[in-house]
Amino acid sequence: VQLQASGGGLVQPGGSLRLSCAASGRTLGYYVMGWFRQAPGKEREFVAAIPWAGDNTWYADSVKGRFTISRDNAKNTVYLQMNSLMPEDTAVYSCAVNLIGQLLADPAYYRYWGQGTLVTVSS
Repeated sequence: VQLQASGGGLVQPGGSLRLSCAASGRTLGYYVMGWFRQAPGKEREFVAAIPWAGDNTWYADSVKGRFTISRDNAKNTVYLQMNSLMPEDTAVYSCAVNLIGQLLADPAYYRYWGQGTLVTVSS
């Protein structure tokens, strides 16, 4: 599976961005897509996850109510809509595929990773 993340950039506090993660190379079937982020000097942290089939989603408490994860199966793409952005959301955001098929927050369970896209929230 190859993953290509895009959509990062510089945005002012309170602004919005939409990240995309395009997947190719393998039928994703019952897998789970996740978004993670890593700020400078910090460990990678879970942001959100969605199964490739089904309506369940899962969010980190820090982004719940502000971020929305969604997918377009026809385009093999997962999105992360980020609203009400705050400076503490500044990080490199990466998408990943978990082959276990469960909504998991531990990055160790995710096998395939995209290259990451930088989101900077600053005035």
